[in-house]
Amino acid sequence: MVVRTVVVVRSLPFADPGTPPLRGPVTLLLWLARKQARVLAGAMFFGVLGFTCSSFQPYLVGHIIDSATESGLSRTTWTWAAVMAGVGIVWIASNAIGHRWDITAWMHAAFRTSQLVTRTVARSGHNITKELPTGEVVSSVANDTMRIGEVFAVLGQTIGSVATYTIVVVLMLRQSLTLGLVIALGLPVVAAILALLVKPLQKHQKKQRDAQGRLTTLGADTVSGLRILRGIGGEKVFTGRYRDQSQRVRQAGVDVAGTQSVLDALQVLLPGLFIALVVYLGAAEALAGRISTGQLVAFYGYASFLSWPVHLLVQSVNVVTKAHVAAGKVVKVLQVVPATGATGSSAAMPPAHVPLVDETTGVTLEPGRVLALVSADPDESARVAVRMGRFDDEAETDTPVTLGGVRLADLDKQELRERVVVADATPALFSGRLAGELDVRDAADRAALLRAMHVADAHDVLESLPDGIEGEIPEKGRSLSGGQRQRVALARALVTDPEILVLVEPTSAVDAHTEARIAQRLTEWRRGRTTLIVTASPLVLDHVDEVLFLDDGTVAARGTHRELLDLPPDAPGGQEAARYRRVVGRSLAEDDDTELDQELDALLGANAQEGGTA
Repeated sequence: MVVRTVVVVRSLPFADPGTPPLRGPVTLLLWLARKQARVLAGAMFFGVLGFTCSSFQPYLVGHIIDSATESGLSRTTWTWAAVMAGVGIVWIASNAIGHRWDITAWMHAAFRTSQLVTRTVARSGHNITKELPTGEVVSSVANDTMRIGEVFAVLGQTIGSVATYTIVVVLMLRQSLTLGLVIALGLPVVAAILALLVKPLQKHQKKQRDAQGRLTTLGADTVSGLRILRGIGGEKVFTGRYRDQSQRVRQAGVDVAGTQSVLDALQVLLPGLFIALVVYLGAAEALAGRISTGQLVAFYGYASFLSWPVHLLVQSVNVVTKAHVAAGKVVKVLQVVPATGATGSSAAMPPAHVPLVDETTGVTLEPGRVLALVSADPDESARVAVRMGRFDDEAETDTPVTLGGVRLADLDKQELRERVVVADATPALFSGRLAGELDVRDAADRAALLRAMHVADAHDVLESLPDGIEGEIPEKGRSLSGGQRQRVALARALVTDPEILVLVEPTSAVDAHTEARIAQRLTEWRRGRTTLIVTASPLVLDHVDEVLFLDDGTVAARGTHRELLDLPPDAPGGQEAARYRRVVGRSLAEDDDTELDQELDALLGANAQEGGTA
């Protein structure tokens, strides 16, 4: 008899990992179990089947020996042998199939948890670093999710071993009450002794997990600030701190290993002594004629078999202990509330093509117009742009922004992100294919990606990669110059093609010739769609529909770039226009002074790329 089944492989990651309860680690683990109930049912079924077949092996061996002793290789003996062979085939098949279900359960739980952590980090904004160290978040994805998955990997085998323990005890009691009671009561005593070590093991594991999280945080902070540390001569101090924390992690690992080694030794010693006792008592029973030779062999087999479930049960307790600690850490991450509040909305989304208004400054983005925002304080205009993307509800309470008269804080975040895109002045690139880096919404074709790169004047980036748009860029785009990274980030924002696009200093790291080309292409590309460009560069300002001049926290003047330049000082709004000219003139002078520096930056980036290739 061969058992066959079909394991339906589900694509990972999940389209929607779900929303778990966050009352504690136990509730998280139970929720994960419910989310993959079918997979766990399959794992438990084959676990019980496999252990049941295994538990009957000593019983069948005993009958074969007794039959052969009494009548030789008779038909009865061959019948028992055939039954044993059939049970063995089912045992092998169930173990092979059950292992697949076990691994599936492990991966489903681990990947679902990893998705939950990643989604929380992506949505939480800067709140994640306010609530938790970076190392805690990294360890949650790298280690804790796998620890949680291990619980579900051993669940089927654990349930199977517990179920078959009862079957074996019944079989033994039917053949010898004395030996049956010894085995039925002795193994739980062995398990209880081993369980005494679980609590100190859990304590040491938690200490090691905390120390590892602090070490990861310290390492991440040191690497990110390495250039600054070298500049002030502080790298030795931080290296020493990392070394000290590393030694604490090592000592915590030694403590865990010490307790674990004692537990592992007892897992071998105590069941071994127990089997020796069963063999001794069984031999005495056989010599007294109360059990047969086959039954003696069977009882030895029972004792040996039951040491396996006990070992597995102790191992499962160890796995659950680690998972409980890991789930507690994951729950802390998942409990972080995003800077933009929880998902959901209290107001209906306004229709398309309505004004986006910063109520505090009066900056209004009229539908279908390409505008520029200029301020004597670049940080002030950048803050206005960031507010229009709704990144921090708490910080923006006193500076509300409305879309069609509705506060952004009252709208559904996901819908708002589809309609309003804000690209800030600090481009962040990730490793991977350039096409994947550009198409963050996975909705653009190759032609759209190339068109966006053309608008951003990033042809040199395509030429620098061996495979062009399909080429690989390293972490943070370090093979690219500052200007190249900025243009790739601009192309990425253009590919999203939103209803409202806000760009903060999109051309600050490029030379004047490149900036002029980008300004012309960008404004032509976005003509007729709501766009705000935060800049003081005359090369960009000369192409937009209207310029808003922000002075002392409010819009002091508005008009085309030429109108503001030509407005006489004694005309209405002339004083504001004069201040605008000073800001723009200062920007022009800075552009002239830094053009050579920007070209040098591009050259250094190209040299760095060539050096990395070599």
